[in-house]
Amino acid sequence: MKAMILAAGLGTRLRPLTNTIPKPLLPIAGTPLIVWNLLLLKRHGFHDVVINLHHLGPMIEQALGNGSRYGMRIIYSREPVILGTGGGLKQAEPHFSGESVLVLNGDTLVDLDLDALCAFHQQRDAVATLVLRKDSEAARWGLVEMDSDNRIVRITGRGRTDQVPTQPRMFAGIHVLRPRLLRDVPKGVASTIIDPYVAAIQRGETVLGYDCEGYWSDIGTPERYAQAEQDASAGLITLATRQLPAIHP
Repeated sequence: MKAMILAAGLGTRLRPLTNTIPKPLLPIAGTPLIVWNLLLLKRHGFHDVVINLHHLGPMIEQALGNGSRYGMRIIYSREPVILGTGGGLKQAEPHFSGESVLVLNGDTLVDLDLDALCAFHQQRDAVATLVLRKDSEAARWGLVEMDSDNRIVRITGRGRTDQVPTQPRMFAGIHVLRPRLLRDVPKGVASTIIDPYVAAIQRGETVLGYDCEGYWSDIGTPERYAQAEQDASAGLITLATRQLPAIHP
């Protein structure tokens, strides 16, 4: 299975920090955020990673290189115009070689068993599996409704119209999808991957939710960035960072 890290965003909520450094290169416990994601992927056996670039993209490319320092192979998908999650995945589609792809957000710090996630996706023969979280403010993040069989019923109110008991969740920004879901996504046009997911739900295809119980933080605001830094310093999330070569974004 291939992996992709979404790293093209503008990071507007973290300005002025992100005026001169892309959000994925912001350090957490001295290690750039995107490197935490690379280490997570490597820990679970991923070696080929696509990273999309837009805002200050050359800085990310210069910092990470071809991935050899991490024992990985990095391919860059450069977006002169930012394409969103749907358009970004569509542009990178040729690199997936028809395989399912695991997608991570370059601005999310997470500790998750990716092997278990991918096995769940494959065993249930899902067209897509979204990592979800219990959150008392799920509606504020964007409500995802999941039934007792882990099938997603609706995303932000869109999807199936039948009324079945559901559990409220929020989307953690990590997902596995089969490339055929990208078939109707227009090339070179900004879009969200949520639209194909909703369409698949409406067609009756299997779109699953997978609960994340471990550490998760969206580094979207100065407050959450500061909290993630404290959490890493306190050992709430750890990855094998001590053997990393130094990089200076």
